[in-house]
Amino acid sequence: MESKLFTPVTLGPLTLRNRTIRSAAFESMCPGNKPSDELLDYHRSVAAGGVGMTTIAYAAVTQSGLSFDRQLWMRPEIVPGLRRITDAVHAEGAAAGIQLGHCGNMSHKSICGCLPVGASSGFNLYSPTFVRGLRADELPAMARAYGQSVNLAREAGFDAVEVHAGHGYLISQFLSPSTNHRKDEFGGSLQNRMRFMDMVMEEVMKAAGNDMAVLVKMNMRDGFRGGMELDETLQVAKRLEQSGAHALVLSGGFVSKAPMYVMRGEMPIRTMTHYMTCWWLKYGVRMVGRWMIPTVPFKEAYFLEDALKFRAAVKMPLVYVGGLVSRAKIDEVLNDGFEAVQMARALLNEPGFVNRMRAEENARCNCKHSNYCIARMYTLDMACHQHLKEELPADVKREIERIENNG
Repeated sequence: MESKLFTPVTLGPLTLRNRTIRSAAFESMCPGNKPSDELLDYHRSVAAGGVGMTTIAYAAVTQSGLSFDRQLWMRPEIVPGLRRITDAVHAEGAAAGIQLGHCGNMSHKSICGCLPVGASSGFNLYSPTFVRGLRADELPAMARAYGQSVNLAREAGFDAVEVHAGHGYLISQFLSPSTNHRKDEFGGSLQNRMRFMDMVMEEVMKAAGNDMAVLVKMNMRDGFRGGMELDETLQVAKRLEQSGAHALVLSGGFVSKAPMYVMRGEMPIRTMTHYMTCWWLKYGVRMVGRWMIPTVPFKEAYFLEDALKFRAAVKMPLVYVGGLVSRAKIDEVLNDGFEAVQMARALLNEPGFVNRMRAEENARCNCKHSNYCIARMYTLDMACHQHLKEELPADVKREIERIENNG
């Protein structure tokens, strides 16, 4: 069967030169919550490497939506800096997308400037901090912030936006029965829990008009007992199809409750804590990190079995993400009926991987799944240990080697 990989694909008003998308994995390259030369250079390298579209992650639609101090915050003053990036990406022949979201309760006052807000009040052990549930009368303005961010994205030259409705962030917190304990019209039944998502999508689609592609990243499963399962998430997908979204990105997991369900493999705790600057957090994570971040075995295309159920249930374009490291598996996924594929770690390891797949039918990237990049990005920037200029400490190198040998 002839490969679909290097054929164009249309998502709403946008046509990509091929079916690969750099997924919206957090780069941690935005000091001061604004784009940097480092962010520009990275996305330009991926675009030059042949990808159909590269996606900047993950831009907070309000200041209260920031979960990291090196994360983008969408506001008018950063538009010129974002325009430099989209111009550079377009010059390499790729499209430019940006992921829009709000972290909900996954923050701290020192980062987001206020008591963190979420679907419900409570305590976030991972920050740690108390959290205030959003009032119903605050939700229309929050939904409008997503639409306003779409308009800023257009002004900055982006071709597409990706609404983050998964991974335990704000929209996901409303959707999941585990985090939504509301007693009003936004809690209880799935129909009620989808109301905030509906409000956001109405604002986003209105702002997107007929010239911006809208993708939505959603969970197929939350990845833990008491979270959303397929019976509900399939209904969410059908609701998003009705809302007019141009494509769904099918993911899973909660960064607060099941982080490795999202990414798979083992979190290198020694590496993660090596970069931490807060002494009590460093030693706390070393003591309980294995319990807080349990390992979930990696396998190639680990979300495919669930994603095929969504392919059978909806007619809209679907983007597969999760564990793609070889052209053979990407061809298999595309032949299963998915319109496009997303990759993050593979393109961090090798920004030119898409071009190499064009030249080599059996191309496979050299990512060894140690997850060093993830352990590092929470404190510094996202980087692959295979390309670092600095020498790593001996204990970090030993941990990476152990994980890679076990994998």
